[in-house]
Amino acid sequence: MWRASRRPTITPILISERLVTRPERREATWRTPDVVVIGAGAAGLMAAFTAARRGSRVVVLDHAPEPGRKILISGGGRCNFTNRDVKPECFLSQNRHFARSALSRYTPADFLALLATHKIPWHEKKLGQLFCDNSASDIVKMLLAECDAAGVRLLTDVRVADVSRAEAFRVRTSAGEFTSAALVVATGGLSIPKLGASGFGYDVARHFGLPVITPEPALVPLVFGAGTESWVKELAGVSLPVKASCGKVAFEEALLFTHRGLSGPALLQISSYWQAGQPVRLDLLPGQDSGRLLAEVKASKGKMRGPAVLSRWFPQRLAQELARQFAPDRPVVEWPDKTIRALAEHIHRLDMHPTGTEGFAKAEVTRGGVDTRALSSKTMEAQQVPGLYFIGEAVDVTGWLGGYNFQWAWASGHAAGEAVAANR
Repeated sequence: MWRASRRPTITPILISERLVTRPERREATWRTPDVVVIGAGAAGLMAAFTAARRGSRVVVLDHAPEPGRKILISGGGRCNFTNRDVKPECFLSQNRHFARSALSRYTPADFLALLATHKIPWHEKKLGQLFCDNSASDIVKMLLAECDAAGVRLLTDVRVADVSRAEAFRVRTSAGEFTSAALVVATGGLSIPKLGASGFGYDVARHFGLPVITPEPALVPLVFGAGTESWVKELAGVSLPVKASCGKVAFEEALLFTHRGLSGPALLQISSYWQAGQPVRLDLLPGQDSGRLLAEVKASKGKMRGPAVLSRWFPQRLAQELARQFAPDRPVVEWPDKTIRALAEHIHRLDMHPTGTEGFAKAEVTRGGVDTRALSSKTMEAQQVPGLYFIGEAVDVTGWLGGYNFQWAWASGHAAGEAVAANR
């Protein structure tokens, strides 16, 4: 028997029930459903109504007071619910092919078709990112409506005390005991603990003998320690388009200097690939030849100095900092060619040395999780524990910024929902 550890984020509280259950179902029936889903987020709700549509009796349990809390804060409150350009290469995992099966069987087009049935308006932003026109609550309402129509029973404010398995799974909770042939764990990762994130799913996996890849913050700002490129913090609030790279991976988007280090879409993307001790390389003027541009300024024989010239292409404070570090304090016309070449090198290949990240509190998702080698890529079922499924962020699959992680939630939840119904 596995018992939940006592964590501040999983405290017993009053039990409430969402109105997503058919009144004719008797208590004795829903105490012994076909499927128990732990977690009422994106993946869990998708798995629940997918299974219920196919005839399974499903109970969903969540320790939060209401479902879909992470959905509600996503995308600035408008939920970047998927991306048009989803492909397996946009996901990190110890097994880079694992996500391919689920993603191919439930696509962004499938989710858009679901939105269309609920008449939810949406729009596309840059890089294929799709958002709700109105509010992220439209997505939560849609998922709950689908659960309601399929007869799902959803209980919130419920703490799971322990999980065990003999002939069936037994889930003992603050709302009583549930017994089911299938158990779907959709409890997410460790990111954003203020919303109740915990290592619950990892503990369940370990209890049943499944390996767990060490969870780490991903899509997270990078920070710099005392004495390590401290000038970065003086530029807090400055933003510009860059190309950020780490090893062989690169992203060309916006960079934001913060009072602790670096953020913005380009850095959040790179953070998922960054390991402690690695440098992050910045091209501050991607797609342009700063050496040629500086040579043209020199040829014009003007009297402008470094800060004024660099402010043509960079925010003023950054231009001043680059000039302070890498340019002589005299007019550009007097710079030797080797000085121009050296400054251009710094502009296009500026190596930064982060000392860490802002941690799970600021991370949008968790990298690592339940080892995919222990799961079926088609069904998300544990290979050595029939009837046990792990989906969504709890699994070692991490998407890029821009709707990819939601698409993984929809696809993995759909795969598990189909599988548990087929195995009844």
